[in-house]
Amino acid sequence: MDAVAADLHAAGLRRGDRVSIWLPNRLENVVILLACSRNGYVCNPSLHQNYTAAEIVTLLSRIECRALFAQPGWGADAATADIFARAQELGHMKRVYALPPLRAADAQMPAASHPMPMPAQTLRMAGLAPSTHPDQIVYLAFTSGTTGAPKGVMHSDNTLLANGRAMVADWSMNEKTVLLTLSPMSHHIGTVALEQVLVAGCELVMHDPSAGVAPLDWIEETGATYVMGVPTHAMDLLHVLSKRGAKRLGAVKVFYMAGAPIPTETARRLMSLGAKPQNVYGMTECGSHQYTKPADPMDVITSTCGKSCAGYEVRLWQPDNPDLEVLPGEVGEIAGRGGLLMLGYFNNQTATESSFNSSGWFLSGDLGRFDENGNLEIVGRKKDLIIRGGHNIHPSHIEEYAHRHPAVKKAAAFGVADERLGEKVCLAVIAQDTPPGADEILEHLAREGLSKFDMPEFFIVVQEFPLTASGKILKRELMQWVSSGRLQPEPVRYKAPATAS
Repeated sequence: MDAVAADLHAAGLRRGDRVSIWLPNRLENVVILLACSRNGYVCNPSLHQNYTAAEIVTLLSRIECRALFAQPGWGADAATADIFARAQELGHMKRVYALPPLRAADAQMPAASHPMPMPAQTLRMAGLAPSTHPDQIVYLAFTSGTTGAPKGVMHSDNTLLANGRAMVADWSMNEKTVLLTLSPMSHHIGTVALEQVLVAGCELVMHDPSAGVAPLDWIEETGATYVMGVPTHAMDLLHVLSKRGAKRLGAVKVFYMAGAPIPTETARRLMSLGAKPQNVYGMTECGSHQYTKPADPMDVITSTCGKSCAGYEVRLWQPDNPDLEVLPGEVGEIAGRGGLLMLGYFNNQTATESSFNSSGWFLSGDLGRFDENGNLEIVGRKKDLIIRGGHNIHPSHIEEYAHRHPAVKKAAAFGVADERLGEKVCLAVIAQDTPPGADEILEHLAREGLSKFDMPEFFIVVQEFPLTASGKILKRELMQWVSSGRLQPEPVRYKAPATAS
């Protein structure tokens, strides 16, 4: 860490300058972030693998990045685009570092790039003392952009570590914990993992897909006791476990899941394997602020995200008037405030101001309701809301019921344009093995309790979903696939059984 901090200082970086990371999961991610915190730089670790070099250059330019750490061959168009040459051309760039792939240490590095500074290098800090200002901006992460252009979220050491301290206390983590993140370190879940590791003093394991080791084998070989990811990771692991006939998920005791609702059946299967699901809700802007606790019963874990953690509070506001709170039991827009909250959006005062209501509560854009015990149930995103002829339909309920069908591996409900009604509901599923038929799915949804007014009117079985780097389903892209004809869902109609006279 000191070697990296010294080299960045020698390159001319000063406090407040931005340092970007475009790397796969590797320990250098942590070293660079800590070096930035030491010197008072702003670390930007959220450049995902599925970005193109042109997109990376755009983001680097937006924040006037001074230093970039990248790996040759990494990125959506790495075979044809040279991010190192492009980055060197930026007038504000002071240094570009190239790190060889983990299993190709002798690879030829790009011209004019610098190697990763190593501890053996004796570079002097010219009297630069470590920064001791805990409220300085140390972290700048771009949102995943599932509903629009990504914004640059700014955090300090204090706002980040407040989350880690609360989670470690609530889940009794200590130096014996082995924490494995299945999410990339470029996603905020990876940052939440690091926060907890720094607080608890435990071991951090990052899943490295390039190693050719399956996630389940990674869990077993590392002895992971706490796994972090999204529900997609859990579904995939359970599918492999079922094929292997395994009775336990290694040594895993806790499975953190965020980014999407946890299907009830997924949670129940984890519990049967001795892994307690941690149902988490949060955002890059306010961390993993809402989650279930170890002592929560199954119904709380499977249907809610529990209560907000120490240092953050949540209230629900009217979706069409965010200055008025909803009545108890009503659905409202989730908003919060507290020590976990971001310091604003980088160079975007308009977006920062418009994200708060008149009382100073940060508006998430998500909809939820509190149960009678104060646990938060996530209903969906305001922009995910399907409005059919003036009737509001929340996709999360349809998806939850669909996931309970034994032939459904993953499900996504989204709106498709309709000239008369505005929108209709389309349900897309990935099958476990044999795909279910449309009538079978509709009858299943009815048995599970879905209202006939919320029933899908289109159905399609797909091989894969478009995903963000963190594993969230890009429903906006699914909608575009339908409008362009790439997907052609089948029109379906639910027929309620005739009642006996």
